[in-house]
Amino acid sequence: MKSIFYVLLLSIVASGCQQKKDNEKTLVAREVTAAENFNQFSADKKNILSIFQNKDSEVKKRADRLPNAAYHVKLADTAISIQMNADDKNSVVNTFSFAEFLNTQKTCLLVQVADNSGLVAPFYVISLKDGQLEAVALYKASKGKEDKKFTKGLDMIGRSAYLINNDYVLTGVNSKIYAVKRQNPDERIQGKFFINSPDKETLIFMVGSSLYEVHYPTGKVYTLALPAKIPAENVDLFKWIQDNYSWQRDESGISYLKKNIDDNRIINIEDF
Repeated sequence: MKSIFYVLLLSIVASGCQQKKDNEKTLVAREVTAAENFNQFSADKKNILSIFQNKDSEVKKRADRLPNAAYHVKLADTAISIQMNADDKNSVVNTFSFAEFLNTQKTCLLVQVADNSGLVAPFYVISLKDGQLEAVALYKASKGKEDKKFTKGLDMIGRSAYLINNDYVLTGVNSKIYAVKRQNPDERIQGKFFINSPDKETLIFMVGSSLYEVHYPTGKVYTLALPAKIPAENVDLFKWIQDNYSWQRDESGISYLKKNIDDNRIINIEDF
């Protein structure tokens, strides 16, 4: 009788372990490619991604997210983990400090690994693409001397786009990832993101005594040298640039910030 009991017990344990295994999936992160589109539709309404707090409380909207909370991601009932290093099976993570959907279909989202090391934790896109789950790493190696100063993590561009570590733009309208062209291929932009154009496609970085301007959809750039003496405070600097520079389109229709040709030109504040 005891033998039968132990057999049944082992069967239940084995079944539980198998069920747990079936309800967990680890994605080995791959590198991102140029201008990837993740805006895909899932015909099965149950086959969508979801964000959870404390593994059991689903987040329905951005307002539901709590500060300093731990977030987890699921596809239906399957918990998602990311193996950050393809060669290291111990580099698996399933807890995130940031999680945000990139499309209304809820087939892709941006996450940041929960990391208490004091460094900027890595970002990933988790997506359901062509029926397959995958994780994409938003990381590009850099040898910049001031990387620690200018690797800030996430900046908002308007209401629906993100700038990641001066290297990638993620758009919420069409769920695309764009690589931001660097000044030097071996180092991320050594400057602070300052403003962007009215159409949100040209990013302006304050790099030393110049403005480095990047039209991220095409990779076209423009560098604008500034005078030696400029306001030190951001508020004053913004006003000074507004008074002396304006958005001007080139022959391709790309907006760049350039010095006013006509000093008496009236600048519409909405242009900024």
